[in-house]
Amino acid sequence: MISRKLSLRVILRWVLILIGGLLVLGVAGSFWLYAHLQDSLPQLDGQRSVAGLSDRVTIHRDTLGIPTIRGSNRLDVAHATGFIHAQDRFFQMDLLRRVAAGELAEIFGVAALPKDRAARIHRFRTRAREVLTTLPSADQTLVTRYTDGVNAGLSALAAPPFEYLLLGTTPQPWQPEDTLLVIYAMYLDLQGSEAKRESLYGIMHDVLPTDLYAFLAPPGTEWDAPLQGLAFSTPAPPGPEIIDLRRQQPTPLAEIDQRFHHNDETVATGSNNWAVAGSETAHGSPLLADDMHLGLSVPNIWYRVSLVYPADNDQERRITGATLHGAPAIVVGSNGHVAWGLTNSQGDWNDLVLLTSLADDPKTYLTPEGPRRIQQIEEIIAVKDAEDDVLVIQDTQWGPVYDTDHQGRLRALRWVAHDQEAVNLELLRLETVTTVNQAIAVAQRTGVPSQNFIVADANGQIGWTLLGPIPRRFGHDGRIPQAWADGHRGWDGWLQPEEYPRIVDPPSGRLWTANARVVSSEWLVKVGYGGYRLGARATQIRDALMVLERPDEQDMLELQLDDRALFLARWQAVLLTVLTPEALNTDTRRRELRRFVENWGGRAAVDSVGYRLVRNFRSAVSERVFAPLVVACVKADERFDYDWFRQQEGPLWRLITEQPPHLLDSRYSDWQQLLLASVDDVLERMARADSKLAEYIWGTHNTSRIDHPFSRFLPWFKEWLDMPDVGLPGDINMPRVQTPTAGASQRMVIAPGREEQGFFHMPAGQSGHPLSPHYRDGHEAWVRGQPSAFLPGLPVNTLTLIPSGADGM
Repeated sequence: MISRKLSLRVILRWVLILIGGLLVLGVAGSFWLYAHLQDSLPQLDGQRSVAGLSDRVTIHRDTLGIPTIRGSNRLDVAHATGFIHAQDRFFQMDLLRRVAAGELAEIFGVAALPKDRAARIHRFRTRAREVLTTLPSADQTLVTRYTDGVNAGLSALAAPPFEYLLLGTTPQPWQPEDTLLVIYAMYLDLQGSEAKRESLYGIMHDVLPTDLYAFLAPPGTEWDAPLQGLAFSTPAPPGPEIIDLRRQQPTPLAEIDQRFHHNDETVATGSNNWAVAGSETAHGSPLLADDMHLGLSVPNIWYRVSLVYPADNDQERRITGATLHGAPAIVVGSNGHVAWGLTNSQGDWNDLVLLTSLADDPKTYLTPEGPRRIQQIEEIIAVKDAEDDVLVIQDTQWGPVYDTDHQGRLRALRWVAHDQEAVNLELLRLETVTTVNQAIAVAQRTGVPSQNFIVADANGQIGWTLLGPIPRRFGHDGRIPQAWADGHRGWDGWLQPEEYPRIVDPPSGRLWTANARVVSSEWLVKVGYGGYRLGARATQIRDALMVLERPDEQDMLELQLDDRALFLARWQAVLLTVLTPEALNTDTRRRELRRFVENWGGRAAVDSVGYRLVRNFRSAVSERVFAPLVVACVKADERFDYDWFRQQEGPLWRLITEQPPHLLDSRYSDWQQLLLASVDDVLERMARADSKLAEYIWGTHNTSRIDHPFSRFLPWFKEWLDMPDVGLPGDINMPRVQTPTAGASQRMVIAPGREEQGFFHMPAGQSGHPLSPHYRDGHEAWVRGQPSAFLPGLPVNTLTLIPSGADGM
């Protein structure tokens, strides 16, 4: 007995010793981690000796950490921009270059290999090195100075950014070509999935009857609000002699659920911008508004900055706006004379080329110049903690072999991003322009992913053009994959600036874009039939602008925050019509649903139950209507996904209003039964989510998830790394675009010459460091839509960069 007690005491003592040891190790580890994090914070005050500077540069930061960089020349300012980018955001810069180059596996391991292989076929690092040598010498020098600043900023940190500690890797120095790689990363983000759209069009074109294809894939709808030309009409539904669903087997419901996802995250990225001429505003200066919609993460992709350096006339030049971490140029902003903003143009910037292979030699394909061999290019992908991966790229004169289609034919990708014209630093010239026409000329020479460029100047003018290279197509419109072997179709160089579409000072005094079709006729042929968004958002913006009398900056911000559900208003009316007294008598849940729909509020408000019900009803109707019409496409290619077609509303609305019997799934006796089944589907999905109708508010679905990429792997640090999860107003077919993980990456309103009255806010904060006071300090204003000053405020911190060797340093 005594022996047993002694044994228990010994065991207990060792357990306590072990627990104590673990606690000591845990505390010591926590102190060590905290010390490392402290060491990786950027320097905000004092002086720092930096090699390569020609003169002192001061960096003033305001209460939000927004820097004003003041130097005696543009090169020193670029050097300092690189320095602070690295201090605040180096890991995010590293991710951008690695995403473009296909080098993520080098730090993340095998899990990142599929993404690397998909990116590496574009060989963007090789292209970046080649393009760098073709830039004007002044631009090459500026990139070199920016690169030197990045590496100086990284070296000045007492410890590397915390992400490298968690990964067990060491940050690699910035290279000059990396600045071009971040532009290629934006090509992947903004245009990288567009080949899928063309592929889907090709499946429909090949599989469906011509009239059905034309009906289901219209180039636009009555919702269009182009700057030039008119809205398109939706084609008439095909007749029963073309397709008669009443003679076909019903589409299995399981297949509907599997094939239709209504993934808003794929359609939320885009942007709004607009301008009002000075002759139409309250103060006589033009107004420019811009909010770019992207996937949201922590930190944000934009880095705010104000650059100050002498102009040629001995005056001070100040350029303020948002930079892309990894590059020295202001992407959107103002130089005091001219303000500009961007939205993704959604034009057609790539083509899938069907390769005509020789029957006896599949590695040889036909070209207008005769047969050619497919070239084999070997790329080595470094993989952390594993052997290198070898990727063999099949390359053609039109671009890399991209995939095989539903008929097993090889397809090459012809993409703007693969050409030398895709990337340059002409955007820097916007720093010195003083008029709309000068800015438009710069935009038409700039090498970045194609954007709608809206600009306003202090003289009161406004203008629009496309920024970025435009290919000169011949022999085809680019909507479907085709063979180019006979030389009758293809690309023939690039449009010259004088050939670009442009609009300056329209009679209405207003310009607007929202990722929908902007032009018609000959201009549309040049831009192409790309993946234009439904025009509902553009229409709502246009109509709101037209009724505004003498607007000011606050009016512009209110329009950016407009969450009125004008697009869904007619669907609310349909839903109420469907819920007849007979329909309500058979189901008490329907009666309760009708009460919420009647009182929906007409907005995508956080607390609206009715809005969510109407929206889900439309989605359920869409699934049931389209599934039997595209089932042949799904059978031809399991990759087919009709959700990618942005103009669905046109054919959907014609079908539910005209209700042709032959286009109704044979599962239903009439269209009323289909619509009621859609209502019940909404109720059933809500029940599966274990939600009561009164709790089924929009904000529960539209809850933000703006996260640091590491929080999914470190969930216990989520509260520390991520922005708070909050219900947000807005949706995809209204000016206030918002989904849980995508939305306005910034909101900006400027009147050039009146920048002190302008607004700018963005999610998260300036810093990528969780211990920084500027990691999240701008986020609340973005969530609430509160105006924050466009210009940096009074200095709170001042850091002076001194040339090495100056003052004995």
